[in-house]
Amino acid sequence: MRCRKSEGFTLFELVVTLAVLSVLVVGTIPLTQNAIKRQKELRLRETLRQIRAAIDEFKRDTVGACPQGAITTGNPIGRGRGVDAPSDPRSRVVVDDCTIFDTENLDRLPPDLETLVNGVRVRSRGINLTGGRGISGDDINATDINNNEEIIKVYLRELPVDPMTGESNWQLRSSYQEADSSWDQINVFDVRSASDEEGLNGEKYSDW
Repeated sequence: MRCRKSEGFTLFELVVTLAVLSVLVVGTIPLTQNAIKRQKELRLRETLRQIRAAIDEFKRDTVGACPQGAITTGNPIGRGRGVDAPSDPRSRVVVDDCTIFDTENLDRLPPDLETLVNGVRVRSRGINLTGGRGISGDDINATDINNNEEIIKVYLRELPVDPMTGESNWQLRSSYQEADSSWDQINVFDVRSASDEEGLNGEKYSDW
């Protein structure tokens, strides 16, 4: 009894199969690229939100701080001393190191991003108030923070990396500048991505 030979694929069938696979692969590449880009965009939005929140928190902590010509803030509590505790309950401390501000930085914004990472010396605004987020030391009591010992508050754990450039080369803007101006190094009012690329929404990342 003769055995039948097993039938294989013809050349035409192989060509058609490879063509179909090629179309599928080429079609999935843009989808994969867009998915990766979308993840980077989400990280960029979150990073911008964190940095801007840190800038705003720093600004709140400078309300009532550093009278003109002073090296330290002094007692930031009560009327009749030139400064009053602010009504914003989110600010529980006041910046006590006036040497970080120059005469041009009248708005008392952070002079650079490194200041938010390195931290600044602060003191409590009132009695029975905890130090708030970022104060060094986990066991500081309400009575301890009112002492004259040096307390450092940090606003950012580290200098964030721009997901679009892979570097910490943020575009900075002071409170005295237009949005598209080069940073004048007076203070940091806002940050934007240094990337010139466009997002999936058609807007440049530098405009976010």
